[in-house]
Order: sequence, then structure tokens, then C-alpha cells
Amino acid sequence: MKIKDSKILISAVKPDQYPELELPEIALVGRSNVGKSSFINRMINRKNLARTSGKPGKTQTLNFYLINEDMIFVDVPGYGFAKVSKSHRDVWLNMITTYLLNRPTLKGVVQLIDIRHLPSKEDKEMFKWLIENKLAVMIVMTKADKIPKGKIQKHAKDICKELDIPTGFPIVFSAETGIGREEAWEAIGELIES
Repeated sequence: MKIKDSKILISAVKPDQYPELELPEIALVGRSNVGKSSFINRMINRKNLARTSGKPGKTQTLNFYLINEDMIFVDVPGYGFAKVSKSHRDVWLNMITTYLLNRPTLKGVVQLIDIRHLPSKEDKEMFKWLIENKLAVMIVMTKADKIPKGKIQKHAKDICKELDIPTGFPIVFSAETGIGREEAWEAIGELIES
């Protein structure tokens, strides 16, 4: 996909702050530090539109990114090991579920999972929750450049087995090298069309 224009629209925590554009939205979910910001930056060919951080739990709002004036990526706060209080986590959970369950322009969810590790308990819970709530979901396995090429298929197969999904389903991705970018755009296009 050719990216002509991309920008951050707004950081929101409640529905009355969401953009009022009637454009298809794709939500990005994953553990803290799985590489959501790096995924966004590689997908739109920008270095720092989405801020990356070595500190997990940096994203604390729903960040809406307008792409080519015709679609929106929504970066959702990461789950997992963010060092925040339980009450703060509950606020995040409420904010995320409110968005995912009630946003009419949401066309699908990209769940990012680190290819180096088997899906965590939170990864499995999120995937199950998305399926149970009938949200269209695609899996992107990030950080493929961090393992030897010869081990990618085995890692991908193990992740698919853990999630009980077909092996051809997830997309192997590297923000560093760009592997999987075209496949990810193709799958996102299918989410928007369906």
C-alpha cells in the first residue's frame, strides 16, 4: 500500500473524545512492549509518528492515527507487565472494552504477539475474548528479525498450536526489516472490506 499521508488525530480515553470521522478503524492490541508503535511506524513508512519506548506501559490512551485520509489505526494500551496499580489497570480495561465493543466504525483487530515467545496467558485471554465477542481478528507475530530465519516456521507453528489456529493464519512481521508489511496491508484491506 502506498502511504501518502499519516498523522495522529487524537489521544482519547472516552467515547466523546473519539474522532467523528466515518472512516474504517483497525485496533492494534498486544502485550506491553510487543512492538505496536514500531508496527505502526513500519506500516506507514514513518520513523517516529507513533512513539516507541523501552518502558512497558507507555501508551495509556487510545491513540488514533489517520492514514491516507481514508482509514484509522487505533493504538490500544498494552496489557501484561505494565507497572501500574490494579485500579489504574481496571480503568484501562474499561476504556479498551468500551471502545472495542461499541465503536461502529471498528472493522477489525490486529493482535500482535512476540514471535520469540509462546503466547502469554494475557495473549490467550485477549484472543479468546476477541473471538467470543465476534470481532474480526488477525494475528501478527512481531520481532521476526530477532530469531534465526531457520527457526521462524517452528516458532510460528508453536504459537498457532497454543492459540489453536491454522498455521497459515498469522503474519510473520519485522518492523526492522519490513518482512510481512505487504501481507499485513493485504489482510487489513480484507478486514476493512468484510
